[in-house]
Amino acid sequence: MGTLVGHVAPGFGFFVIGLWHLLNHIKLHAQNPSTYTSLAWFPTSKMRYLELYLIMFGCTASISMELFIGPDRHQPFDPDGTIPSNHLHNFEHSAISLTFFTYAAFAIILDKLKPKAEYALLQVLGAIAFAQQFLLFRLHSTDHMGVEGQYHYLLQVVIFVSLATTLLGINYRKSFINSFVRSASIIFQGLWFMLMGFMLWTPQLIFKGCYMNMEEGHLVERCHSDEYVHRAKALVNLQFSFFLILVTIFSTTIYLFLDKFCGEKVEYQRLTKEDQEEGEDVESQTKRKLLDDSKSFIHIGKAFGPTDFER
Repeated sequence: MGTLVGHVAPGFGFFVIGLWHLLNHIKLHAQNPSTYTSLAWFPTSKMRYLELYLIMFGCTASISMELFIGPDRHQPFDPDGTIPSNHLHNFEHSAISLTFFTYAAFAIILDKLKPKAEYALLQVLGAIAFAQQFLLFRLHSTDHMGVEGQYHYLLQVVIFVSLATTLLGINYRKSFINSFVRSASIIFQGLWFMLMGFMLWTPQLIFKGCYMNMEEGHLVERCHSDEYVHRAKALVNLQFSFFLILVTIFSTTIYLFLDKFCGEKVEYQRLTKEDQEEGEDVESQTKRKLLDDSKSFIHIGKAFGPTDFER
C-alpha cells in the first residue's frame, strides 16, 4: 500500500469477494428461506476452492509487493538486518495479508478433514483476520493525522462491522441479515480502498489547498493550513456518506432482483365448484366413518360384562 496500485488492487479483491458472497447468500436464502444456513465460503462447480485460491494468490502478491518488489533494494531490511522506519508500514500491511492467507489455507484444510467445529473455527479464523486488519490500521506506524488519517479512520468503522458480523455468525448461522451485512461491508471495504487510492495518489484529485509531499520514502497528502485540512476531512466524510448510500442501494437492488428470479415458486390453483363439492363429500364420508367406528367400539365394549371377564 502507500501507492495508487497498492490500494486499488487489494480494494478490487475485497470488492470481488464481497460481491461473490453477497450473490451466493442471497441466492441461497431465496431458494431456501426456511432452512437457510450461512456458509463461510462458496465452492464453484469446476474448481471447488477457487475463492480460497484467489484469496491466497492475492495475499501472496500483496506480500511480495510490500516486502520484495516495492522496496528499492527488493528486500525490506537495512544492511545491518534491522527494519528501517520507512518500511514499518510495509510489514504491517504484509501481516494483514498473511493473516488472510492463513484463513484461506485453513479453510481448505478444514474442508478436507471435516472436523465437527469446522464452521465455527473457520469463523473464528476470519474474525482474527479482520481483528488483525482493524488493529494494524488503528495502530498504524504512518502519520495519519491529516487527510489520509481521516480515510483510514472511516475505514476502521467498516472493518469493525465485518469483524462484528463474522463473530455473530458463529452463533447466528441461520441469520440471513447478518450474512447480508457482512458481505456488504466487505464490498464497502473494497470500494473505500479503491477510492483512497485514487483520491490520495492522483494529482488531479487532490483536495483544494492540499499537495503531495515526499515523507519517509512515500508520498503523503498535506494541506497548506488547518482550514484546508478541516475542509478536506469534511469532504472525506461526505464521500463516506455517499458511498454508504451507494452500497445500500446496490446491495438491496441485487437482493430484490435475485429474490424475484431465484426464489421459491409456489403454484396455487383455484378450486372449482366440482373440486369443492368433492372435498366436502370426502370430508363428510370421513366424519361418518369415524362416527361409525366410535359407535362400534362402544357397542363392543358393552358386549363384554363382568361375568364374561370372570368366565
